Amino acid sequence: MDTPTLPKVIILTTGGTIASLGVNTLDIFDYNSGMLNADALLARIPEVKMFVDPILEDYGKLPSHAIGPKDWVQLVGQINSLHDRYTDIAGVVVTHGTATLEETAYFLHLTAKLTVPIVVVGAQRPITGISSDGPLNLVNAVRVAAANNMQDMGVMVVMNDEIHCARDVSKRSVFRLNAFETSDLGVLGHTDPDRIEVYRRPTRKHTNQTPFSIIPETKLPRVDIVAGYAGADDVAINSLVEAGAKGLILETHPPGIETPEQTHAVQSAIQMGVVVVYTTRAGRGKILPLSNQQVPGCLTADNLTSQKARVLLMLALTKTTHLTEIAKLFREL
Repeated sequence: MDTPTLPKVIILTTGGTIASLGVNTLDIFDYNSGMLNADALLARIPEVKMFVDPILEDYGKLPSHAIGPKDWVQLVGQINSLHDRYTDIAGVVVTHGTATLEETAYFLHLTAKLTVPIVVVGAQRPITGISSDGPLNLVNAVRVAAANNMQDMGVMVVMNDEIHCARDVSKRSVFRLNAFETSDLGVLGHTDPDRIEVYRRPTRKHTNQTPFSIIPETKLPRVDIVAGYAGADDVAINSLVEAGAKGLILETHPPGIETPEQTHAVQSAIQMGVVVVYTTRAGRGKILPLSNQQVPGCLTADNLTSQKARVLLMLALTKTTHLTEIAKLFREL
């Protein structure tokens, strides 16, 4: 009897805790003894090959706090190029550190021109740590990427047996294993032992449905986040505008109000052509327009967190500076 052919899945490694090495098995938090490349990582998790025929690729060996917009542009270019080269793949898995995983995942969700599943996965404990979550997270990630029922789901984050939409998920704990949550909307599904179970599907546009086309020469405009806190003044806003910010994400007090001291600076920034988008420091809930309490000309970010809103605004500004068009993107993506 012929051996069944396993689905081909690209595993693209970027570094992070999932590939990190500690000094000993109890070194699960403050570790810094190097990182594994894709080949070495898979050598430690041979169970992956029980589910897929992996195509191993390296992007780098980076802690996620070192990954930023330039890496996003290169990474999506590498993914699109690999997809063009390997036309028969079932899906793509990207390993990533957890600190900025949600931002990279959302950028890919908005820019990768694929219909096959893309899964971003990380770990809270290094591969050498006792009870490391990395091996099972990676096995579950390739299972999701290869599953027949995951087409057109965009980019997903698989952690702790849960499947999250890249748009909605955030890291909510520093080192607990259940760090990643989709607070308001809930998970897409679970990586159960018997099958990949899906309970809801993304409704916002993503991947090949978005207007964004990223090429290696793409330069993302500067967009900064301004924190909201009691007594916040105008110094941060004025300084960021002077530094060349093309957009500002204003992390306001719920339900979407800046301090009186910030208001004049926001008005001045808008007059200078800076696009200002309101989010909330509450971390959950939809920001609504408040006609008598928000500065005219500001936009609202729906239910996106500040870091996700920044990603979308950076991409939006590569297409347009018209507020009505940018507002439409925040409603649709």
